[in-house]
Amino acid sequence: MSKILFEPFRIKVVEPINISTLEQRAKWLRRAGYNMFNLRSEQVMIDLLSDSGTSAMSQEQWGALTSGDEAYAGSKSFYELEAVARDIFQKPYIIPVHQGRAGEHLVFSVLVKPGMKIPSNGHFDTTAANIADNGGVPVNLPIPEAAYPREFHPFKGNMDLERLEKFLHKEDRSVPFVMLTITNNSGGGQPVSLENAKAVHAICRRFGKPLIIDGCRFAENAFFIKCREAGQSARSALEIAQELFQLASIITFSAKKDALANIGGLVCLEDQELAEKLKNRLIITEGFPTYGGMSGRDMAAIAQGLKEVLNEDYLKYRVRTIEWTVERLNARDIPVLMPAGGHAFYLDAARFFPHIRPEHFPGIALTAEVYLRGGIRGVELGNVAFGARDEHGNHVFPVLDLVRFALPRRVYTEAHMGYVTDIVSEAFEERAKVRGYKFKYEAPVMRHFRSTFEPIE
Repeated sequence: MSKILFEPFRIKVVEPINISTLEQRAKWLRRAGYNMFNLRSEQVMIDLLSDSGTSAMSQEQWGALTSGDEAYAGSKSFYELEAVARDIFQKPYIIPVHQGRAGEHLVFSVLVKPGMKIPSNGHFDTTAANIADNGGVPVNLPIPEAAYPREFHPFKGNMDLERLEKFLHKEDRSVPFVMLTITNNSGGGQPVSLENAKAVHAICRRFGKPLIIDGCRFAENAFFIKCREAGQSARSALEIAQELFQLASIITFSAKKDALANIGGLVCLEDQELAEKLKNRLIITEGFPTYGGMSGRDMAAIAQGLKEVLNEDYLKYRVRTIEWTVERLNARDIPVLMPAGGHAFYLDAARFFPHIRPEHFPGIALTAEVYLRGGIRGVELGNVAFGARDEHGNHVFPVLDLVRFALPRRVYTEAHMGYVTDIVSEAFEERAKVRGYKFKYEAPVMRHFRSTFEPIE
C-alpha cells in the first residue's frame, strides 16, 4: 500500500481563489487595522481564520437541504436531527440553537449567577465571555504540561485533577458546575483522554456538581482517544464518543465544527425540569423549541453531517493533515505547538518573535506577516485574545501567546498546506525584520474580534 494518505473524497464543485499581490495585501491590511477579522474573504487566499462554519458540505448534505421541513413548529427535520443527536450525545432532551455560543448563553443565563466560578480544562473565548456576561468567573485548570508548547503529551487537553479537587474544596459554594472542553481549543486543539474525563466526572459526583461538556470537536477527540489511549484502539469513534457523553449532565455543541455544517448548534441534557426552563427561555431569544433559530434545511444538513463526521477514514485524513503540517514546521525549527492538535496548528508567537515585547503583541505581528507574505489568514489567540488589564490599566497576559491556523473541514489539500508551511518558513527566516504593534482601538470585550492596531515606529 502507498504511504501517501489522500483525501477520502472527490472534489465536485470548486471556488476560485483570488490571487493577490503583496501591494494589494499591504493596502487591505492597513485598511483593516491589522486585524484579520476586518479583511474581506475575497482578500484572503488561504483562509485559516476559523474551522467554525467553514466546512465543505457533502453531496448528501446538499441533498438534505432540499428536503428540509420549514414548518414553524413540529418540523420533521428537527425530529430527524433529534434522533441522530440522541444516539450520539446520549441525552433524551435535545434543544436546537443557531450556534454554539447561543447554547452557552442559554445554559449560563439560567445556571450562572454573579460571583459564581466555573472551572474548566480551558474555556474558549466565547465560553469565557458568556460566563462573564452573566457575572461569573471562568477559571482554567489545565495540566502543567499544557503550559509548555514543545513538550509532548498525548492528552495535553486534560484537566488537572489535583487542582480541580482543591478548587472545589475551597470554592464549593460558588461553583454551580464544572466544564470540560473536547478538544481544548484555547490550549492548542489538544484532546482530553477518556481516563481523565472519567476522573473529572468522579470528582464532580463526589462534590455534587454537574459536568458540562463543550463537545463541538467531539469526533476529533474520540479519534485521538482511539489512536493514543491504551485499550481503546479496537473501539469505534462513535462508541468512544457515546461513553464520553454519558459522563456529562449537559452538552453544549456547535454544529459548525464536528457536524460539518455552516450554522447551528445544540444543547443536550438529561434533566427534564432544566430542559423546560431552557425551552421557555429559548422561545424568547432563539425561537420555538423545534427550530431554535435554525431553518429546517440547516437541521437536515446537521443530521447528515453528524453521521458523516464519525467516518474513520475521514477522521484519519483530518488528523493526519494537521500532523503532516506540524511535522514540516517542526523540521524547520519553527516554534509550533506539539503534538499536533485536531483542527489547527498553533505557533508560539513569543518564541517566533523573541525580540518583540509582550505588550507589542507578537501574535498580531505574526498574523500580519503571514498574511502579507502569502495571503494566509490566521487568528491571534494570545496576549490580545486572552489578555486583559488590571485595575490600574496594566496588561495581564496569558501563559501562552499563540497564533492559530485552523483548517476548514474538507476544503484544502496537501498542496495548500505545503504552500502554508513555505510562507510560515519565509516569515521565520526573516523574523528579525518584523516590528510589533500597539492598540489603535481596544475593544472592551473579546478584544481580538474588533480591536484595531498600528505598527510600532
